[in-house]
Amino acid sequence: MLNALEVFTTVVVGVMVGVEFSVAFVMSRILNALPEDSSQLGHAHGGRMLGAVMPFWYIGSLILIAVWAVAGWHHHGTGLVVTAGALLLVSVIMSILLLVPINNRNKTWTPENRPADWKQQLNAWERWHYVRVAVIIAAFTLLVAALA
Repeated sequence: MLNALEVFTTVVVGVMVGVEFSVAFVMSRILNALPEDSSQLGHAHGGRMLGAVMPFWYIGSLILIAVWAVAGWHHHGTGLVVTAGALLLVSVIMSILLLVPINNRNKTWTPENRPADWKQQLNAWERWHYVRVAVIIAAFTLLVAALA
């Protein structure tokens, strides 16, 4: 049963990392290459869509990691799992404090009501998102190492 939990948790976190990596290095570049109004509308739509799903994914992943750490407390690799959980917790705190406030503004913007500094705000979001992606990649790497 523990093996199934370990694999399931690693897959859930790995897919989340893939989505966030894609947002950072693929989707943002595509959206930023569109004409200004289309770019801003695309960012707003992405913010609404992923903003509705990602909180459950992050918190669910954190819960799975916590269950793995508790269930496997006396097994090999538990320190790696706990460290991965701590990193994922850092990413959740970063999200709440730094990324979500920008996203909550962004997802309501239209070409008619967006602020003059909308591009600067999205650039700030992207910079923090790169840091968050690095943190969750590190967490995922630790989970994979704990499986080995």
